[in-house]
This record gives sequence, C-alpha cells and structure tokens, in this order.
Amino acid sequence: MKFYPYKRLNRPITLRVTSASLKLPDNSRDFLNTSAFSTPQRTVALGVAQHEDWVSARIGLSATLPPGATDADAPWSDLRVLAVLTDGDTNVRTTVDLRQDGEGSKEWSGEIEVLRDDHVGRADLAAYAVATVDGVRGRSITETDNGWTVDVAAEEPLGGLRLDVKQASFSKSAREWLRPYADVPWVVDTSGRLPLVMVNTDVEGFSDLLGGESGGMENKVHELLVSQMATDVWTAVFHSAVGDLEVEPDGSPVFPTDWRGEVLREMLPDVVPDLRVEEALHRVHRRRTGDAGWVELQTRVHYAAVRRAGAAKALATVLRALQQMNRGDKP
Repeated sequence: MKFYPYKRLNRPITLRVTSASLKLPDNSRDFLNTSAFSTPQRTVALGVAQHEDWVSARIGLSATLPPGATDADAPWSDLRVLAVLTDGDTNVRTTVDLRQDGEGSKEWSGEIEVLRDDHVGRADLAAYAVATVDGVRGRSITETDNGWTVDVAAEEPLGGLRLDVKQASFSKSAREWLRPYADVPWVVDTSGRLPLVMVNTDVEGFSDLLGGESGGMENKVHELLVSQMATDVWTAVFHSAVGDLEVEPDGSPVFPTDWRGEVLREMLPDVVPDLRVEEALHRVHRRRTGDAGWVELQTRVHYAAVRRAGAAKALATVLRALQQMNRGDKP
C-alpha cells in the first residue's frame, strides 16, 4: 500500500473503451464494431479488421470519477483527467486530456490516438485524475486500479466472457433441476458467481464434437456450435443482468459491480446505439419495467448477442467448407 503526504480519493477511476477506428493509408477511416474491444477482458484488439497497413487508431474513452472528486469543497483545484498509454517494449508514452461531460459531472470522455509505428504488440492504457493539492500542481488524487490493454496485432480480445462450463447427464444428474431439460444439448444458469453452461452428455457424440479435435469439417461444425452456445449465453446473461438491477431512491438503475455490470457495459452499445452506457441502461430499464418497448428491444438484444458470439464468422467458415466439399476440394 502506498502512502501519500496529501489528501486523495480512496476509490479508483472506472475507465471504459467506447469506440475504436483505424486510419488507413488513403486517409479513410474504418470504424470497428464492438467486437474489437471487450469490457470483461479490458482489451482492445486492433487487428480485428485485418488491415496490415493501418496508420493510426483512434480509441474513444469514457472515465467515471469516484464520489467526492468534483465536490465544491474538495481539498484540491485545477482538476484534470488524463488517459495514458504506455508501451514497455518501445518505451513510448502517450498522454491526452479527457473532457468533463458537464459542469460538476463525474463523467469525462475523449479519444487517444495510437500510432502504428510506435507499437509492436501490447500497450497499457490507464486514467489518472490530477489536481493542485496543498499548493502543489499535478498531484495524482486517484487512478484506475484495472487498466486496459491495447493490442495492435490481435484479431480478437482474448478470453471474452468469463464463464464456467461443466458436463453432466441431465437425465441422471444429482442436480435435480437439470432433469426436466434432458432433451436439450445445453442450458445456461446465471444465478451463481459466474455464468454456468451445463452440457448434456446424454446427446450422443455432442461432447466429442465440442472437443473439436478431429479436424476437417467437424472442426468447422464445432466452431458453429460454440458460437450458437455463446449466443445463448450472452442473451441469458444480459436478461439476468437487467432483470435484477438495484435502483436509486429516484428510480435510476445502478450498474451491478460483478460480471453482470461488465456484461451490460459490453452489450448496451449494440442494444441501444448512439447513447452513453449510463443513458442506455436507463432506457432499457424503463422499457423493461414500463408498459411498452421491451418486446421490440429483443431484436437488438439478440443482435448484440450474435455479434459478441462471433456467429457470422463461424457460419461463414462452415459455408465455405461446404462449398469446397461440393466442388470436390479439400476443406
């Protein structure tokens, strides 16, 4: 634990990536979709669009300061919030000021530019709140405790949604709640510390296929099945997260602090586009608890789940393999 000879905030900054785009050699810009960054893994994968010749990347950021940071009687002045990108391999450090969203707001936002020639692999992204304290300028009063990783080469944010996967015979399981589902290949349970996917070993050959070690066409089908399972998981965890929200006295919903909060921050940009995640959560909560709009939102929820699961890529892989087989080629 560090000790400071001045007053500081005792809670960290929450930093989120809200967008990413690549500048190409012809000065055009490729705006990457939300699959390029993962909130649970806190990773941005700039290789997702498979442009090998991109010049720079622009990453949109949103930072939330803890309570007390902007109070009128706070023991500091000249408050600034900085986003800092540090690359230990190339010894490059990039710093930008974020902008306060409104007077007295704890929300700050902005963009940081990542130059391709400055990086070879992964860089660390963090946020710092600095101010004048006891007459000394530039003192850090809080920072992120869990920063982000910006990977200039990775094609996907590694890891994705954290979950637990177990196999069991549903018809004979000691978990009685599984027995009514004996005729389905998998179920999702969102009641625990992590989402749980139970795979039904009663479905002959299904467990072996999920292993995906046989090669050839079976590997392609394996990828398709995993993407379908992931779609079900993302859909289930989203509904679990919005279905058990705590609310402030004024009725405003509060982001959960566990995996449910991470799921919401990751999916809301696709469920309610063009809004900040806090505003998107308010809208989803109003639709779920109100008289109208919840049913119409389900298409967007499914769309967000499909994108996070990579279903389009898995389907395209299977279709290409089938076309090759029909032509007599080796897949």
